[in-house]
Amino acid sequence: MRFCFLGAGALGTYVGGSLAAAGHEVGFIEQPGPAGAIAANGLSITTRAGTRRVHDVRLFTDSVMALDAAPWDVLVVALKSFDTAGALRDLQATGLPIPTVLSLQNGVDNEPLIRDALGADRVIAGAVATAIAKPGLGAVVEETHRGIGIALGNPLSAKVVRALDHAGLGARAYPEAGPMKWSKLMTNLQGNASSAILDLPVAAIYADDRLYAMEVAALRETVAVMAAQGFKPVDLPGTPVRALGFGARRVPRAILQPVLVRLLGDSRGDKMPSFHIDLHGGRGRTEVDYINGAVVRHGERFGVPTPVNRVLTTTLEALSAGTLDIERFRHNPDALLALLP
Repeated sequence: MRFCFLGAGALGTYVGGSLAAAGHEVGFIEQPGPAGAIAANGLSITTRAGTRRVHDVRLFTDSVMALDAAPWDVLVVALKSFDTAGALRDLQATGLPIPTVLSLQNGVDNEPLIRDALGADRVIAGAVATAIAKPGLGAVVEETHRGIGIALGNPLSAKVVRALDHAGLGARAYPEAGPMKWSKLMTNLQGNASSAILDLPVAAIYADDRLYAMEVAALRETVAVMAAQGFKPVDLPGTPVRALGFGARRVPRAILQPVLVRLLGDSRGDKMPSFHIDLHGGRGRTEVDYINGAVVRHGERFGVPTPVNRVLTTTLEALSAGTLDIERFRHNPDALLALLP
């Protein structure tokens, strides 16, 4: 198959480089500087099997060049959710045909946005469960291999699953996009916002009884919003999301809390979650409005109260905007807990 990737970030490099190594035609739309570096040095993908250098990719420095090199089977979008609308505008401004879009993004609102812009038959929903690190430009490390979920329903979905699986990415097909994407959102929630707000590792969040109760409450709100839409959690590749949802609703704290502390600590090690990296790395914006904030918006739509996710969203948004003092919350759970109803 022929895949064009919008950007060569961690996820694009990992998936695109793996597809290229497996013999698929792969292109990247990237800024001139990174594109030049990748053209010179190739991509480096480190997995359990070792490190592969991939040079056989095409590089484009704007959308017109890339789309004019069509026909691509699939345009893969792995951008931050807040960049989706702008990327769609840029693509549409070319006036050129846009291929079917595979969204591997976090959150549950990107596919509807793409659908509204391009048509319902032009989007495929994906969910990446594998943990990836990006130590440098054009280089990625597969930290924990789990796999990628792909929603069926598009004529190209089954072919995409086969291509990803052929590339060693562990693809699994799902009959519906909604439960799959919301289940991925459940995993993205885990300690993400609170870690950023409090500047604490996720394991420390879950080791604190009060913060643990807050995290479980946020997860219960999410499961309730899913239920209001007729969705149940589904297991993602290598990720027992159904057990997470069941545990949050049914398993006593004394049993579940130490399990989550151990699991989250072992899976992350010293690595901080994405919201923490974005906030404390000075990037000025996180995806909290597309994760916790999505729970709030969909909760409002279906009449489900979501007070904990609302506090986490508004607090982290204010910290990112500089309207709240980071030092007020650093290593200070009381400051965050005082905001809860």
